[in-house]
Amino acid sequence: QVQLVESGGGLVQAGGSLRLSCAASGIIFSINNMGWYRQAPGKQRELVATITAGGVADYADSLKGRFTISRDNAKKTVYLQMNSLKPEDTAVYYCNAQALVLGSTSLNDYWGQGTQVTVSS
Repeated sequence: QVQLVESGGGLVQAGGSLRLSCAASGIIFSINNMGWYRQAPGKQRELVATITAGGVADYADSLKGRFTISRDNAKKTVYLQMNSLKPEDTAVYYCNAQALVLGSTSLNDYWGQGTQVTVSS
């Protein structure tokens, strides 16, 4: 119904930057909130940032000032600009979207397959 494909992960040195992208496709009527989550080895998945369809962003307190979320509604794409990366940012980053598919009356959560971000010290 809805596919989310992430890109932009990789290996970067501490202090560097990466930009993640996540494009949604499928029989989508509308997308509400979109967001990024991450999961480090041995830890639970945690919120990184979310953004509403109107562009209102919210961040995990510990990431404010270093990460910026944005979206292009026409492209059904959400971005995550990550600056001043630290080794503790190493994780698999997952894209999330709350979408209404054609023919449905309820919003559902959809997840991407994840993209690995590794920050070396």
